[in-house]
Amino acid sequence: MISAHIKPGRAPRVLAVFSFRYDAHLVPALIANVEPMTDGWIAYDDTGGDGVFSDEAHRRVALLTAAREAGARWALAIDPDERFESSLAAEITRLTASEETLAYIFPVRELYSADQYRVDGVWGRKRQARVLCLADGVVRPQGELHLSWASFIPKPQLRETQFNLYHLKMITAERRKARAALYNHLDPKRRMQAVGYDYLADDSGLQLERIANGREYRPSHQEDGGLWMADVLATP
Repeated sequence: MISAHIKPGRAPRVLAVFSFRYDAHLVPALIANVEPMTDGWIAYDDTGGDGVFSDEAHRRVALLTAAREAGARWALAIDPDERFESSLAAEITRLTASEETLAYIFPVRELYSADQYRVDGVWGRKRQARVLCLADGVVRPQGELHLSWASFIPKPQLRETQFNLYHLKMITAERRKARAALYNHLDPKRRMQAVGYDYLADDSGLQLERIANGREYRPSHQEDGGLWMADVLATP
């Protein structure tokens, strides 16, 4: 269920943590993206999970605990359908030199093509904490969905960064519709997100911005047209 790869010859300081299920085929590109930024990775194989979506909090606690037990002071949290901009690699040592219990926040860029992301409305304001100090341990927060990674470490001090985190899942209209349907299925009364989920498939007012020179991600994305998630629209 949990597997690890740590670069030989040194104690790990920063380990990537991720889980995979329907998007397992995206993992090699994920690993290639974070390899220059980390000392290895911890993975949670969720391919045997029950239902359309397994316990997110359980997976995250297991990943962060395993990273800490492997000796890492910091975790870089990512999903298989995400890529950090490559310039983060040159700055990760500086960011993680702090002795404080920090959680670094990144702008999340929802890609609508391999090199363009959406900036209108809520899309231009998305932020998530993804580099976390593990020095003070790991806790399990209340809730089931849409939990901040920062909520899994005690009393984190939040710090903004300007390095982009690119999300690939929204590139195709089919995935946008499937994503809205999945979360409406999981949270039909919108208890875990008051705004609901229909907006995920709404392209009204669409405004796109091209990834700037020097802010690219690697490796480049090769679109396969798959859903990368449970298809609740096809469930009888």
